[in-house]
Amino acid sequence: MRYFLLTFVTLLLSASLSAQGPVMSDSSTALDKYMVPASASPASPDADGFIGRWLLLEPISKPNRTNTVFTDSYIREVFGQTYFPGQLGNTLPKDGSKVKKLKLRWHAMDSKLFNVKLFRFATNLAPEHYGVIFWAATVVNCEEDIPGVRLSAGSNSASMWWIDGKEAVILSGDRRMVMDDCASLPLTLHKGRNVIWGAVINGPGMSDFCVRFIDSDGNPVKNFTITTE
Repeated sequence: MRYFLLTFVTLLLSASLSAQGPVMSDSSTALDKYMVPASASPASPDADGFIGRWLLLEPISKPNRTNTVFTDSYIREVFGQTYFPGQLGNTLPKDGSKVKKLKLRWHAMDSKLFNVKLFRFATNLAPEHYGVIFWAATVVNCEEDIPGVRLSAGSNSASMWWIDGKEAVILSGDRRMVMDDCASLPLTLHKGRNVIWGAVINGPGMSDFCVRFIDSDGNPVKNFTITTE
């Protein structure tokens, strides 16, 4: 009887999975499954407002055996160091340019997902993918002022985000990426260029992030374009 019941349950589960379609594995290491080089034309947020176009620096080695050390003071100290010229500035590095001191390159990428898979970016383009710091930047271009919005972010693990050089939000501690995990105080996206910088630090484990702007009701803000210049 027990064998019959187990077989019956297995058949039911198999039928259910078949009805839903094939189960997709996320084990692929190919970078083009997750992101591709940015196109020449400006990008737009996705249907949920997530920003997919980013200028990403190949990861900087920063060994940490655990993510529990990522307190506010620790990550402010680490991200407060100068790693490259123009850090947090309004002029972004060029796609393909090299940070000579670090021997690392910048890559303008378009994510195929709502989140940016930094771990896959690293495993395809750099020897270091654990115990690292990632720097990211993008430009939000607005046709008019958009007041009362919040920068909403999630990251694995800790991260900080700045708009036009001013700190917007910090995500400290050992955390998994969750959309809208932390949001900034209300701010204004100004007419013209708004430069967003982000830094993500992780020890063991995978790394990724997601960023969007939301209004006072939590709805996505999408009336802008995205470039890396």
